[in-house]
Amino acid sequence: MLLKNGESPADFIARVTTVMPPPLLPELRFHLAAETVALWGETEEALEAQGLPPPFWAFAWAGGQALGRYVLDHPAIVANKRVLDFAAGGGMAGIAASKAGAVHVSASELDAFAIESIRANARLNACEITPRLEDVTRVDEPWDVILAGDVFYEKGPAEVIERWLSDHHERGATVLIGDPGRSFLPVARLEKLAEYDVPVTRDLEDREVRHAKVWRFAN
Repeated sequence: MLLKNGESPADFIARVTTVMPPPLLPELRFHLAAETVALWGETEEALEAQGLPPPFWAFAWAGGQALGRYVLDHPAIVANKRVLDFAAGGGMAGIAASKAGAVHVSASELDAFAIESIRANARLNACEITPRLEDVTRVDEPWDVILAGDVFYEKGPAEVIERWLSDHHERGATVLIGDPGRSFLPVARLEKLAEYDVPVTRDLEDREVRHAKVWRFAN
């Protein structure tokens, strides 16, 4: 069983994670897994039984770290803007945007535990974030900036996401993509803005450092 007797999702997140800064974002703090294999093993089967994905929200993925670093270093991109952190995980990029001066930040996820993680991480960093438990590719809203980290790892969803992000780009939104070389990134349509060497978890990435880049759609 995933939750112990009387335990809330927020209590569970606090129990299985440690508050720490990600390597590229030392000025911020997040609930992150200290023991990767232990957390994954404890939660994956139970989450799958509930129709939920593995605990992606508990890890500092390279694409999200790269996006967060880029936004903090270039705050004018999000200052006074309405920002969406798409497929946000624990909300790393969105929290960075809030700290950089965004007027409103939403963070979308399909995982209810990720939503609780976003709330917990926003509290840690004294940020106002609006979590959204829904598939926002099915809604039509005029965000000024969309941040998408590590979303191009599976062919079918990647094709849907590419069309959706491209449509928002064509309508005038700033779309920033953080990616460490996932298989289905549409590189031919993008231009590189920045690149970072990001320390990552060997248990998940099979290496200790990933070379992550921040991209936008080429005009």
